[in-house]
Amino acid sequence: MRFTFDLMEPDCNSNSNLDNRQSVTPPSTSTPKEELEWIPLQNHPVFTADGVATQTSSTKMQKNLLAWDGASRLYYWDSSRQCLHRISVRLGEPDSSSVLASCPSKVLQADVQLNFEVDRISINRNGSAIFLVGMEGLCIMYLYGRTSTKENTIICRTVSAGSEIYFNGKNAIRTLQISWHPCSDTHLGILSSDSVFRIFDLSSALAQPEQEYYLQPIEHGSSCDAASICPVDFSFGGDHLWDKFSVFVLFSDGSVYVLCPVVPFGSVYKWESILELYNDANAFGLKSSNSRAVKNSNLAISWLGATFPELSHQDVQGGNAFALRAQPYALFDASVALQGPLRKISHGVEDPQVQPAICEGRAVSFLYNLVSKDSILVTAWSGGQLQIDALADEIQPVWKVGSPARLRVDSNDRIVGLAMISESVTSDHSILKLDLPPDDTLWLGHPPPLLRLAIVDLSLPRKSGYLISMCADPLMSERIYCLHVGGVDSVVLHFLPFTNQNSDKDESVRSPSVHPVLTTCQEESSLPSPLCGFLALSDSFGDSWVVGLTCNFQCIVLDMETWNIMPRRVVNEVGKPTSSEVSKEANKQTIISKELLTGPKVVLLPPSSPTLRSVTSDSIEGRATLHQYFKLFHENYVEYAHKVYFELQHHAPHLKRIIDEQHSRLQKAQQKLVNVEKKQEKLEDRFKCAVQRHSAIEERLQKLRSLPTAHKRSLSKAEQEFKSELDKITGVQLDALRSSIEALNARMKRYTHSPNSNQLNEQRQISARRKSHVVDNQMSQLKASLEKLSLTNSENTKKVKLVESALKTREA
Repeated sequence: MRFTFDLMEPDCNSNSNLDNRQSVTPPSTSTPKEELEWIPLQNHPVFTADGVATQTSSTKMQKNLLAWDGASRLYYWDSSRQCLHRISVRLGEPDSSSVLASCPSKVLQADVQLNFEVDRISINRNGSAIFLVGMEGLCIMYLYGRTSTKENTIICRTVSAGSEIYFNGKNAIRTLQISWHPCSDTHLGILSSDSVFRIFDLSSALAQPEQEYYLQPIEHGSSCDAASICPVDFSFGGDHLWDKFSVFVLFSDGSVYVLCPVVPFGSVYKWESILELYNDANAFGLKSSNSRAVKNSNLAISWLGATFPELSHQDVQGGNAFALRAQPYALFDASVALQGPLRKISHGVEDPQVQPAICEGRAVSFLYNLVSKDSILVTAWSGGQLQIDALADEIQPVWKVGSPARLRVDSNDRIVGLAMISESVTSDHSILKLDLPPDDTLWLGHPPPLLRLAIVDLSLPRKSGYLISMCADPLMSERIYCLHVGGVDSVVLHFLPFTNQNSDKDESVRSPSVHPVLTTCQEESSLPSPLCGFLALSDSFGDSWVVGLTCNFQCIVLDMETWNIMPRRVVNEVGKPTSSEVSKEANKQTIISKELLTGPKVVLLPPSSPTLRSVTSDSIEGRATLHQYFKLFHENYVEYAHKVYFELQHHAPHLKRIIDEQHSRLQKAQQKLVNVEKKQEKLEDRFKCAVQRHSAIEERLQKLRSLPTAHKRSLSKAEQEFKSELDKITGVQLDALRSSIEALNARMKRYTHSPNSNQLNEQRQISARRKSHVVDNQMSQLKASLEKLSLTNSENTKKVKLVESALKTREA
């Protein structure tokens, strides 16, 4: 049973409070009870629709039409009927490998018409709201704030969020990633293509963001390429020290930046975790001998005291509160700095290798995963590699003093929104050496370094442009699921720097293991994963499952064995099994224990006992001897008989189960033989076609070998690196130039179509003329810059075409 506590405080806006109560509190009236039938989830009727997922412009986004509330309800978006199915499930019933679902499902429909194709759904923390997002829209459906019921369909209140910024059709701003905040039920984080990270509060304002952070990773005047300023993905931190207030942003060149602290207004945190941060800032920051550390710790203490006033109102050492709510607050003369890029270290020093030379393509997705004491960062590249790093130090808040934030207040001077420019702060990276004392590197404002754990190659076909999405296992945090064009892979981490400090140092144990979970036959790299949905489920008994939804809307349920995750021991000799395998096979074949098979023990008379003929039965010696023989007989033969009876009675059901299993396997084998006999003719025809195809390919290879270009050498390492740089230019920089040209065109149209107000007197006319003169100057400057950008774009396009033609001739 799941309990949900409403911790929201009353607000002056009654409408927002009403909306919030509707989104959190279930309705008092329930639907009429129906006769429910519990069937396997993969056999549910909602997954038997005959259809194929359409490939539209949204193929650049990974589809996921499944959502899980973490307790007992699974949600599925039906694209054909434009509705949401709510399915109650039972995990591990009737056995641990099955998942049962209730039939029929509850049908939830939006009260407004959705004019876009839904590509992804995600549910909030308490299961009261779910967002529906596509390339052309974003809507929030309140699952319990329904408006009416019609024809066994629950009509739910649905609202649009961020439509004026992202989906108004007048600009080229795209949403790159949308995610619920882990410490709030009403806050959404959105990263867009204009390098702005926004947080929306759905309980107060849907069109206007609560917080805006304009990301500036490059300093003014420094040379850079478009790959280093184009964001790709973001992730909120976990419940670990300052990670809970951090936002990790990934850029297309693979660099990772950190925003800390970022706190939604009204989000809830544990009292113990906030108290730990407060005590650390006072213990290590204020007592430091470095003035810079004292300054940074003072800023952090003042921010904590204003954001969580209970720290100063109550006894710091022993407060009676269990959770604290964040109050709206921002430093008056400082903005949150963009920490990074996070440097890579190896064996205590900075890694001199350049990342694009190791991983192919560009960064496409990012995952933050908290495993015990370790903060794991996983970056997926379009070439099919996973870069796994761990934070070698703790994250600390950093502000840039002298860059004030813009605040939006209400009539009572309370902060309702803020916006700030988050610039990258340069620092001396000499602290990346791990042999320094930890107290010398605290509260100095340096970004935490990254410790390289591994680079995993998923062994995908050698093409660029893969779309890879990742998610962590809810039961075993060391396991990560990767969705790509070839299916789903499971990556298990066997070594963590802080959690497994006393583990074996063998490299075979340290390296992660990759196991395929689902394999598809799709090989086109330009398309996303053929799965339209993926979920990882778990229960309180330690069992876990994965649920997949294929492109033709068929459900797949797989049981994941969480205990069999370590790599198997390699045999020393080929074909010779190890002793453990032999013992396992012997145990499987042994039905009765060896003690019973050897029989009863032989009765051994004591050497001092007299013979039976020398004593009489009525004498004391005879009776003692008879009693001794009876005792030996009882200890050996009667107890042995009891053991035999008990074990035979105990193994009878086991033997029956084995026999039934053998019979079922025999029937399946016979059925397979019948199917093979039926398909034998088809197999023979396919074999003939394959032989003909093989001969045709051999003839074609002979012709190709006779060509003069077949003996040319392949590209060198430097040429391959240059080719990867060209791929980045074609995939990132040209798109950035096009988006900037579109933005300038939109701004020019707004300036040209702006109406001129009528002037009432000569002084207003003179001022209007001056303003129009200024506008004309700005338009001329915009036109000049637009012409320069178009010329630069055309020159870059010509250069790319020339280089591509040269590379094609070299590869040929």
